[in-house]
Amino acid sequence: MLNGKTILITGGTGSFGKSFAKFLLDNYKLKKLIIFSRDEFKQSQMKEEFKDERLRFFIGDVRDLPRLQRAFVGVDVVFHAAALKQIPILEYNPFEAVKTNILGTQNVIDAAIDQGVKKVLLISTDKAAQPVNLYGSTKLCAEKLFINGNSYSPGKTRFSCVRYGNVIGSRGSIIESLIKNSNPEKVSITDERMTRFWITLKQASDLVMFALENMAGGEIFIPKIPSMKIVDLFDAIAPKAKKEIIGIRPGEKLHEMLLTKEEARHAIELDNYFVVLPESTEIFDMDIFSGIIKKGKELSADFSYTSDTNKDWLEKEKLNKLIADFKI
Repeated sequence: MLNGKTILITGGTGSFGKSFAKFLLDNYKLKKLIIFSRDEFKQSQMKEEFKDERLRFFIGDVRDLPRLQRAFVGVDVVFHAAALKQIPILEYNPFEAVKTNILGTQNVIDAAIDQGVKKVLLISTDKAAQPVNLYGSTKLCAEKLFINGNSYSPGKTRFSCVRYGNVIGSRGSIIESLIKNSNPEKVSITDERMTRFWITLKQASDLVMFALENMAGGEIFIPKIPSMKIVDLFDAIAPKAKKEIIGIRPGEKLHEMLLTKEEARHAIELDNYFVVLPESTEIFDMDIFSGIIKKGKELSADFSYTSDTNKDWLEKEKLNKLIADFKI
């Protein structure tokens, strides 16, 4: 489906962007893959590591609409992964998150429409489902912008979203921190009851490709992934460390949510994914979703998908195997 196409990833030097770029280069005969990001040093590192003539590097910020418009010329598909995401930092620098995660997302939408991009996919987060922190709130807003972006260029530029949980091995994650600080004497735990959803970078790439292949425009694609207690994660990676309970930090939830009860009323369950369909019949001709509706089934009343009530749990042994397979 992507053979012969020009692809662009915003935030392409981040954990997902870099992993997904390798996935695309390994599996498709792309015409060109453009990495759009702010950090020229990471771009130079990536260029040296990948050594692929199909790669192009574009220094720029999603806050800069003219730069995006220049970068999107001739692009067929955009994956929008650029975001500010460090929750505690963003709680104290709120408008910086707004400028990148909200205004930057609108810039991506405008540039994609102006340059005739065929498909645009937003990489979102479980923090966007009933958000309690600024990061989640900006990503919820970004999702809304993307879904309603379909009204500006119907049938020409399609916008959809994927939403998933914590990524195993992502840069700046607690797992990366624990691995780099091998055998710590003490670890800080916010709350022993805390649970989180976990996904591998490979699973994230598979989700994105499923969404790209099946999107009509306006959907949110959500994977079925395992949960794990934070305390079990520490037991698996740093079993000898003394645990210090420090309490939940500003902007944190005890448990995460990937699909709300309100969204479940207009969502479809597939074998490995949930698909949230848009509600607005003013913007969307609902017949365009008939294919995916036929493949799945409706959810029961009051269904929600949360990390503490999840039926699928990640065992310590499986986590350690995943970490061993992943090169930090």
